[in-house]
Amino acid sequence: MENFKSPFRGIKSDFRGRALCYKQDWIAGIRSGFGIWAPTAYIFFASALPVIAFGQQLSRDTDGSLSVVETLASTAICGIIHSIFGGQPLLILGVAEPTVLMYVYLYNFAKGREELGQKLFLAWAGWVCVWTSLFLVLLAVFNAATIINRFTRIAGELFGMLITVLFLQEAIKGVVSEFAIPDHEDHSLEKNQFQWVYSNGLLSIIFSFGLLFTALKSRKARSWLYGTGRFRSFVADYGVPLMVVVWTALSFSVPSKIPSGIPRRLTGPLPWQGASLTHWTVIMDMGKVPPAYIFAAIIPAVMIAGLYFFDHSVASQMAQQKEFNLKNPSAYHYDILLLGFLTLLCGLLGLPPSNGVLPQSPMHTKSLAVLKRQLIKRKMVDTAKESIKQRESKSEIYGKMQAVFIEMDSCPVNTVVRELRDLKEVVMKENGQNAKDIFDPEKHIDAYLPVRVNEQRLSNLLQSLLVLGSVFAMPALKQIPTSVLWGYFAYMAIDSLPGNQFWERILLLFVTRGRLYKVLEKDHVSFVESVPFKYMALFTLFQIVYFLVCFGVTWIPVGGILFPLPFFLLISIRQYLLPRLFKPYHLQELDAAEYEEIIGTPRLSLNRSIKEQENADEDDALEMSDSEILDELTTSRGELKLRNVSFAEERRDTLIHPEGFIEIEARNMGRGDNSGNV
Repeated sequence: MENFKSPFRGIKSDFRGRALCYKQDWIAGIRSGFGIWAPTAYIFFASALPVIAFGQQLSRDTDGSLSVVETLASTAICGIIHSIFGGQPLLILGVAEPTVLMYVYLYNFAKGREELGQKLFLAWAGWVCVWTSLFLVLLAVFNAATIINRFTRIAGELFGMLITVLFLQEAIKGVVSEFAIPDHEDHSLEKNQFQWVYSNGLLSIIFSFGLLFTALKSRKARSWLYGTGRFRSFVADYGVPLMVVVWTALSFSVPSKIPSGIPRRLTGPLPWQGASLTHWTVIMDMGKVPPAYIFAAIIPAVMIAGLYFFDHSVASQMAQQKEFNLKNPSAYHYDILLLGFLTLLCGLLGLPPSNGVLPQSPMHTKSLAVLKRQLIKRKMVDTAKESIKQRESKSEIYGKMQAVFIEMDSCPVNTVVRELRDLKEVVMKENGQNAKDIFDPEKHIDAYLPVRVNEQRLSNLLQSLLVLGSVFAMPALKQIPTSVLWGYFAYMAIDSLPGNQFWERILLLFVTRGRLYKVLEKDHVSFVESVPFKYMALFTLFQIVYFLVCFGVTWIPVGGILFPLPFFLLISIRQYLLPRLFKPYHLQELDAAEYEEIIGTPRLSLNRSIKEQENADEDDALEMSDSEILDELTTSRGELKLRNVSFAEERRDTLIHPEGFIEIEARNMGRGDNSGNV
């Protein structure tokens, strides 16, 4: 209630905090030089491809009322405004699948009403955006962002799984539609004859599965055995858009006897054609919407406002996880206020609104973490080498490196001293006979340098401008086969599963008791050891049932617009019902705020002893780039993993076998029984 008694408190605090670092946000981006283009290009492709796919989905499901032009324009306009005026510049905005789903529901409702129809669909959607904007502004004014922590992991994972299944559903629907003649097309055309429609369907299977397979393979390029680190990093970062280009090029290799229009390609008007230009005057039609429907728009607006509030705040939260060691303050309240104005703007322009998106937002932060780490590392290594050449003392070498770190990071001295403690110990260590004891700037600075993020606004602005440029590249984008986009939907679905603990627990239900030791030999989530199997299974079954309810709501023709409602109810269920069904310790582990991972049993090379590995020459050292390290520590949704040691101390030096696991589980059951008394 205190939040309601102090309106604007959160907005004022956010504005003051971000105003202090606003100038530095631009200076940091400009000082990065050409290096800023690497994270810019990386996040541009990560943002643009889904938006293009969503645009094609909207074009098909709204009979062309919306298309790729509108989704790209919304993403670009909102991205540019947010990068300049937003509170958290690391947050990436874009049209997301929940928005597409909502707009399809709005279209189906409007199409079935004589007073609205397809002609006034966008005008009525504009009124929905007006009400949504009002609710978002009220949420920001009355400090509603303070309750975002009540949306625990269980809500985020269920929502993520729902989006995954919707992606997969869209991919299947898309491929199936390739075997049918599109609506509003002339059935007498040669390309719409049975044999050619069937050929189009078969080609769509080849292109969609080809894109899916190659995209998944390229995404894991950093773990390949072959190629240099730079080449593998390039393929991992840009392999997916590259595969879209490759399969688009292959689509032109079909025999010349095949009629034009096979395979089917992306459809939609060009930005300068009349069908696109009419969207900018939607505000003139809003007065034609009957008053009853203007007030009826409040119902979907409540759902969309709640959905945007949840999705936008979680995306912002993921972009500024504490493991990233960000220096600048958050701005949840202010960003929700700005989102309200952006939603209003999009509604008045006839565009689907954009909001904070996952996993692009934490991907953006991660790419900037690599850039900032490289910049600091390069200067510290040069300083250390110069000091060694001048035969300076160890304390002088460390002092100069610390000064460089403070200069480039602008952190308080006490924080720097604490975070560079391990590096200082290595530098100050007495030189022994072992080569490992000698300070090596390249090796040791890379090993002990803490994570730092280049917090700035330039990369977000540049990638948004590139998205805007994509609007005028529609003639080229229209060459992409629709089947490639269906394959991309399947890729997004499958790529989002690793790191979702709900999915990992579903898989564990199918692991027999005698094979659980295999799970423990690999890096695994902490609850595998800390929570008895029966409680984990019960919690997972509850999530499965609740997920089926959420998914079932999306199939209700008109009532599907209420699909965010079960996620809002989950706050009360988590707070009042689940504590009655599970012990506090078990619930804390299964619904943890952070992704805690336990290191598996070490598996050494079969032909090298431990001593040989410890004394390996520098030339034999593992080749791992900053990007590869961060990839291993990050889930698919951009969440940083917390690495920990096993609860079972004896696992450090021995392999775990089924009997050992059973003993561990029995011990953990004892811990769980006592947890309620803590």
